[in-house]
Parts: sequence; structure tokens; C-alpha cells
Amino acid sequence: MTVLDRPGTNRETQRKRTGFPEAFAYEWIKFRSVRSTVWTTAAAAALPVVGAVFVAATGSLQPDDTVLGGSLTLSVVAQMLAAVVGALVVTGEYSSGTIRTTFAAVPRRGTVLAAKATLVAGVMYVLALLSCSLAYLVGDALLPQGRYAQGEPLPALFGIAASFAVAAVLGLAVGILVRHSAGAVTTVIGLLLLPSLFGPLFGDAERWVAGVSPTAALEKLTQTSEATADAVGSLGPWPSLLLVAACTAAVASAALLLLRRRDA
Repeated sequence: MTVLDRPGTNRETQRKRTGFPEAFAYEWIKFRSVRSTVWTTAAAAALPVVGAVFVAATGSLQPDDTVLGGSLTLSVVAQMLAAVVGALVVTGEYSSGTIRTTFAAVPRRGTVLAAKATLVAGVMYVLALLSCSLAYLVGDALLPQGRYAQGEPLPALFGIAASFAVAAVLGLAVGILVRHSAGAVTTVIGLLLLPSLFGPLFGDAERWVAGVSPTAALEKLTQTSEATADAVGSLGPWPSLLLVAACTAAVASAALLLLRRRDA
């Protein structure tokens, strides 16, 4: 006698079997299969080294800057590209309609978000750590010895890499909220730049407003002379990074709530 499954049994079995490891594997396949994502990631990884060579070749480093800060001149632009990668990871699926396939394969949307966030954060952290470390070594080798303060690369480089990961997760959260590539990219770049522009308008709260962007934390960690309190707030580099991570977690929580409530 054939025993028929009750309605919904197969779906429940799929929910139990499709967990985080499977979701992460799906996301990795999609990530490396999309050209725009791969090329933007490659550009983000290459820019810090290119910037180090350019600064050394042109002699454009300011006298009061550090070797670390000068070598990572283009790290701010690279961080913006990391945020763009985070946005494209999800907006590309919304544009093509494959997000429905993703949710069919992994019905738990929190798992989908966790897999995407882990992927973009992990990729950007590793690439940023390698790229920025190489950029510092290149700058140290090419810049005149003894002319500039060295800076303290450790543990700053680990914080710099973490700021890239945070920016990527922020881009992902914005992508989920906006669901449109151009709109998400514009929004996340605005979130990176606007706090430092409008911080001085908030008086005593400037240290919090200007320091709430991943870009502000990055500039403090690179120890560049441009990281003034007026531009990036008066919080220290590590407190600023923690503040940025907390704000990003709040945006990601809002994205998860909206992801669960609305249709794909």
C-alpha cells in the first residue's frame, strides 16, 4: 500500500534540510558567476595598491601624513566599491527575478540574509586585509625613507579590513531595502559620504554624526592627516568602528524585518 505524504510535508522537509551551509554554498556560486560582482570586487581589491604606487610616483603625500595613510589614499574609494558589491549581490537578483528561486530553495529568509552577509563580509575582509597590507608594503618601499612618519599598521590593518566588511554588509542591507541597483548604489554611497559633510551642522553631536560612516572609521584607522574631527568626528578609530558596526546591524535588522514581510 502506498502511503501518501500529507500536504506540506515535503516543504517542511526542505525547510529542515536547507540550512545555512547549503544557503552559503548557493550564494558563493551566484557570487562568482555574476560578472559585475566579480569585476567590482576585483577593482575594490586592486585600488589600494594602485593608490600606493600613484602617491609614491607623484610625490603627492603631505608632509604631515603617514606612510600608512598615504599608501592607503584610495582605500576610501575601494571601500565604496565594497559597499556597491554588497548592494549588487541582492539587487541583481531582484532585477532578474532569481530572488524567487533563492527563496524557493531556502524558504527561511533570515538564513538567506545571513548567508549573503557572511559571504560579502568574509570576502571583503580577506581581500581588504591582503590588499591594504600589500599597499602599505609597496608604499613603504617606494616612499623616501625617514621623510614621513611611519604610522602604526598593526592592529590598524585588521580594523581597516573590518571597515570594508561592514561597508559591504551595509550595502547588502540597503540593497534589500531599495531592491533597485541604481537606487541602492546611490543610497549607500550617500550614507558613506553625507555624515562627514553634515556633521558640523549638529554642534556637540558632531562627533557621533560625522563618525557614523564606515568611511570615517576607515580614515581614522589609516591615520591619514585628513581625518580631522571636523570631517570624521572626534571619536577614536576603534570606538568609531564599533559605532559604525552597531548602526549597520540596525539597518540590517530593518532589512530582515522588511524581507520577511513583503513578497519577493
